[in-house]
Amino acid sequence: MNKNIMKTAAKQIISVQRMLWQLDRTIFIMLVLETIIDAVLPFIGIYLSAYVLDGLTLGQSMSTLIVTSTVVVGVIFVLTLLRAWMEKIYQTRRFACWKNFDKCLAIRTLTMDYELLESPSVNELRNRVRNDNNWGAGFLSVMEQLPVLYSSLLSTIFSIIILLPLLVEKELFTDPLSLVVLLLFISIIIFNSGFGSKMRKKLEGYLTGMTSTTKWLGYFLWKQQMYRQGMDIRIFKGQKLVETYLNREEKKAVDYQKQIVRSESIRGFGGGLASGLLQMTAYVFVALRAVAGALTAGSVVKYASTVYRFANSVSQLFYSFTENAIVARRQQATMEYMNIEDILYKGSLPVEKRDDNQYEIEFHNVSFCYPGTENYVLKNINFKFVVGKRLAVVGMNGSGKTTMIKLLCRLYDPTEGMITLNGIDIRKYNYNEYKKIFSVVFQDFKLFAFTLGQNVSASVEYDKEKARKALVKAGLGNRLSEMPKGLNTNLYQNFEKDGVEISGGEAQKIALARALYKDAPFVILDEPTAALDPLAEYEIYSKFNEIIGEKTAVYISHRLSSCRFCSDIAVFDKGRLVQRGSHDSLVADENGKYYELWNAQAQYYA
Repeated sequence: MNKNIMKTAAKQIISVQRMLWQLDRTIFIMLVLETIIDAVLPFIGIYLSAYVLDGLTLGQSMSTLIVTSTVVVGVIFVLTLLRAWMEKIYQTRRFACWKNFDKCLAIRTLTMDYELLESPSVNELRNRVRNDNNWGAGFLSVMEQLPVLYSSLLSTIFSIIILLPLLVEKELFTDPLSLVVLLLFISIIIFNSGFGSKMRKKLEGYLTGMTSTTKWLGYFLWKQQMYRQGMDIRIFKGQKLVETYLNREEKKAVDYQKQIVRSESIRGFGGGLASGLLQMTAYVFVALRAVAGALTAGSVVKYASTVYRFANSVSQLFYSFTENAIVARRQQATMEYMNIEDILYKGSLPVEKRDDNQYEIEFHNVSFCYPGTENYVLKNINFKFVVGKRLAVVGMNGSGKTTMIKLLCRLYDPTEGMITLNGIDIRKYNYNEYKKIFSVVFQDFKLFAFTLGQNVSASVEYDKEKARKALVKAGLGNRLSEMPKGLNTNLYQNFEKDGVEISGGEAQKIALARALYKDAPFVILDEPTAALDPLAEYEIYSKFNEIIGEKTAVYISHRLSSCRFCSDIAVFDKGRLVQRGSHDSLVADENGKYYELWNAQAQYYA
């Protein structure tokens, strides 16, 4: 096998072993002990057979042979029982270890900086993790393949140690038949090594192709095919379009599979031929040495059996190394993902606890472009929020409104400029404490398939009365009274059959209730009424001051008619803050962007 390929493969195999050790040390130790027993047991039997045969030939007392054989058989029996006991423990823990692996991935996703979570490179890496672990047994393959590698390695080492006295004899290098044995011995190692390198390259090509195929199958079968795509496919008869791509990927998979089957056939024939010739020649050589009086009958059995074990073990070793290398390579994406370092600076300064909620946030010449791009989404933004005020942020889609909120909440840091809280750079504050001062209803918010109360509180344990009041304030009081289990009613039916399916408007009210439950001094609403009917929207507007109370509210919308209750309006256009003022002052400026947007929308309400 090429040195660089072998070195890389060995490093990857060691790295997945380290990952398994970190996940479950008990299961790792069990696997190692099992492989040692598996490798040792056959050789104990070989030595026992050789010992008994030599004992009978040399006239050793029967009682000694019986006692020794009984002890050795007892050791074999104990090791077999120990092996079975460890196998039971392994089978019990392997599923838990697999689930722990999935949990660790989920936790890393939950704790990762949001900027990384939205990164195209991290998303591509996450897709690789999912595709790689959808292949075969996924992470379980690590636990299944490692014992085979260890066992064949130990068996090969034990075989060489036992054969060593035979290999160092002078006659081995002078007898023609012995030279044939030696050459076949070496040829098996070379053949398996060379084939292992080629096989691994072919399998890597196969797996790379299958990764592409898995992406397409995942896209069509389980990742993206939600209700909306299903309806579109049926209305526009898109089945043939989808089927064309599926057939294309199926053909790729079949072609790759044919290559692997062909390679496997060559390996099986070549390896079997070399092993067979080695065994046959070695048996003849050992027999001739025995006839010449150089070996005892027991030695003949020992060496002949060991040659057989060696031929099988060395072939299995290289094949298993290739399999483990492939399994390990497919876990590299997982380890890369788990080892991604967060990039946001997490300060240590505590956020001042103020009973009067006197917080002031200011943007100082803030510009931002998303990682990996050069186009600025925001450019030179300067403005401040004062506690207790109502600020509406308006602008066309893509003007940078939502991005501004992401920066404010430190989901991202500015590319240029600085944001301050009470005059201090927000990066200097303790990250978790800083996030506590914001309640946000994002435009693309998500609810969980948990209970209604848990969705409102974002917690397992919560204040039921506080959750109920938040839902009533958000306009969901009547719906709450109709739910069969009240706050304990499950949303959706992902996990519970009696889960309740809610409308988009109801979901938006629950998201608003979640923001109110947090009771943070800053409330940010990003298109909070987009899914509400006109009456429900009017209800939110008319009770807005009652709902928000004395908190600072930032209200984002591209519908200007919904922002008139705010005394302060900021107008964004193409990533810049172009205007700021009250509705009356802004609409009076006929050359301003707000006037243009207002009149463009007003014609539909006239």
